[in-house]
Amino acid sequence: MAERHARDIGERPGYPSPDSPSAATLLRRVQTHAPNSTQVVGFLALLVSGAVLLLLTGLTLTGAVVALVFLGPLALLTSPIWVPVAVALFVVAALALSTCGFVVAALALGTWTYRYLTGRHPVGADRVDYARSRIADTATHVKDYARDYVHSRSKDAAPGA
Repeated sequence: MAERHARDIGERPGYPSPDSPSAATLLRRVQTHAPNSTQVVGFLALLVSGAVLLLLTGLTLTGAVVALVFLGPLALLTSPIWVPVAVALFVVAALALSTCGFVVAALALGTWTYRYLTGRHPVGADRVDYARSRIADTATHVKDYARDYVHSRSKDAAPGA
């Protein structure tokens, strides 16, 4: 019966017989693409490290859930203590960081002002000079306008003067 089954498989269309040339080329193709020992060792290392990482992930997740179950009520009962402490620590940290930022900004401003006043022309000095000249021109124009206004008003008040 086994011989008949093997003969039927060999005679089926689409299945080459073991003695046919196409089966030999298929065998050669498989042998040429067979992995070498380095690839097999690399694959086994990948498989083992993946299994270990999967195991560690499961243990970590299980430990986190167990810790949450047992330590959750403790955290809930002590939260009236931890919340104000956390808020106070946040405020202190924010004050410390903002103070450091203001000190750095003041030092930068002082350094820039010193360089500007000593004539070293730091970055942005041309804009400051332009703004200073615009302010001086505007002040001169306002002074001239005020003098002309007062002079014209005095002529209106005393036409014979």
